[in-house]
Amino acid sequence: MANRILIVDDAAFMRMMIRDILSKNGYEVVGEAPDGAQAVEKYKELKPDLTTMDITMPEMDGISALKEIKKLDANAKVIMCSAMGQQAMVIDAIQAGAKDFIVKPFQADRVIEAIKKTLGQ
Repeated sequence: MANRILIVDDAAFMRMMIRDILSKNGYEVVGEAPDGAQAVEKYKELKPDLTTMDITMPEMDGISALKEIKKLDANAKVIMCSAMGQQAMVIDAIQAGAKDFIVKPFQADRVIEAIKKTLGQ
């Protein structure tokens, strides 16, 4: 059975890029959210196997959303997505419970590597 993934990014074309990489590699994208607040709601509703989470977003940033998701599900698997130069935020995200991070612009092999590692495949 395909692993179910939730994609969270405020940029629609970034969500599209990740969705494309995932679906080509046999993963099922079960939902998308444009901000952290919606990410938390979608997580509750969809219970995905893994979530990709942008760090910088309106409404609620990715680190706050990660903390909320971790309160709901201590075993949540979340991979953070960051632009270059956000190292301090990446460290905060890892400390908040993120399993890994991928850097924009996305490289398909790195995205799949992070997902496989996080899902223990």
